[in-house]
Amino acid sequence: MLINISYNDPKIKSKIKSLVGSPYSFFERLKVGGVGSGNLKIVYCSTKIKNILDLDNNLNRCNIEIRKKGIIIFFRSLLETYGLIIPFFKLNIFKGESNIYSLHIDQHNIKVEVKNKTDFNFFKKIQNLKISN
Repeated sequence: MLINISYNDPKIKSKIKSLVGSPYSFFERLKVGGVGSGNLKIVYCSTKIKNILDLDNNLNRCNIEIRKKGIIIFFRSLLETYGLIIPFFKLNIFKGESNIYSLHIDQHNIKVEVKNKTDFNFFKKIQNLKISN
């Protein structure tokens, strides 16, 4: 589900919570070893996301947050924050070329470039959590 999450709307928050669960608490974040990725460069994305990102001239970057039942991919365009909400049961991850990961849900997909070891470990963590859920 692709949605604008710039504004504090209780309906949107409850919908996100029902799809991917609530955020981890502080101590759960420490126990898991972190739930947020670094800043990832978007190499390719589906048409609907591309249309949003093309509205401004900034670099196309995203961040990923792990939730209890899924992930949220955050990106910004024209001072608006968008989220691609992906439950684990709909998430497909593919490792392409040497440092490209592709994340898919239904008709949306994003390919990101991973450059350092911490981001590689972050994607391993997502895959392990997907398997365990």
